Amino acid sequence: MAASTVTSINAELRPGAGLGKPQTYWGMAMRSLRRDKVSIVAIVFLVIMGTLALLAGVITGALGVDPNATNPANQFSPPYIWPYLRWLLGLDPVTAPTLLYQSDGVPHWLGTDQLGRDQLARLLFGARISLGIALTAAAISMALGVVVGLAAGYFGRRVDDVVMWFINTMTSIPTIYLLIIVSALFKPTPMTLTLFLGLLGWFGTARFMRGNVFRVRSLDYTLAARSIGASDLRIMVQHVLPNCMAIIVVITAADVAALILTESILSFLGLGVQPPTASWGNMLYRANDFIYLRDASGQFIALHLFIWPGIVISLTVLSLFLLGDGLRDALDPMLKNRK
Repeated sequence: MAASTVTSINAELRPGAGLGKPQTYWGMAMRSLRRDKVSIVAIVFLVIMGTLALLAGVITGALGVDPNATNPANQFSPPYIWPYLRWLLGLDPVTAPTLLYQSDGVPHWLGTDQLGRDQLARLLFGARISLGIALTAAAISMALGVVVGLAAGYFGRRVDDVVMWFINTMTSIPTIYLLIIVSALFKPTPMTLTLFLGLLGWFGTARFMRGNVFRVRSLDYTLAARSIGASDLRIMVQHVLPNCMAIIVVITAADVAALILTESILSFLGLGVQPPTASWGNMLYRANDFIYLRDASGQFIALHLFIWPGIVISLTVLSLFLLGDGLRDALDPMLKNRK
């Protein structure tokens, strides 16, 4: 009896006894993120938007619509999603076939614009352009910002002085004005707009990266690696960079949201993606001329032209910012300890 008692006590006193598998930093971060319902909703919405953008051709083909097909006889057709919902709810006595199709025999669920182009098709293909520009430009700015900020923060001295002088000089020029000048000088295509947004958007990432590297390079494990003769490149790649990934992920999520707004602003000003290529920004720009357009009975007939792009831009940007906020909470150990 005494031997079994001693054995059980020794088992309880063994290191790690009764504990589960140790969790990694990223494992704890993912568990914290899964508990954040707001971030999960944001992720689901962004996944849905990305899927719709990728399947834009399949969806529009199944509906029999084209984003650039014009039909002046069918211009400013109202969205049929509202009458169809009224019919489903039993609030409208008409039959379903008259609601499903318009004068050209094609369903236009979100209505048509001034040229009779289907709004749903243009929104889907516009998502490809707007999201593609934002994601690619964010990747370019992240890569440049991480490399430059890592070098400036790790080496310091003259390297840091030169980098910060260049960043401060460039950021002294208002970014939107600089983009307007560049867009006016060069023909704004999705490719050129992506390159310009990426090449002019890395300054903030470099600053955050530089400040984080200043902190990480003075920690014990970095000093220990330097003391055993590890090269600067190895220390930066294997020790400094992995411990700065949290801030990189958060900044990138915020950058994508900011770039969607920037592309929309430039397109709204007529300096972004040019028609007939659809983007969320130039859809708003074209709709601006018809906001107060009325029919013979005095009803507004073009409100849907800016409602739908405005909704998808607002919800997408909001989801990205909410996701960035959730990632910040999940990846910040000090914040979790305070909670």
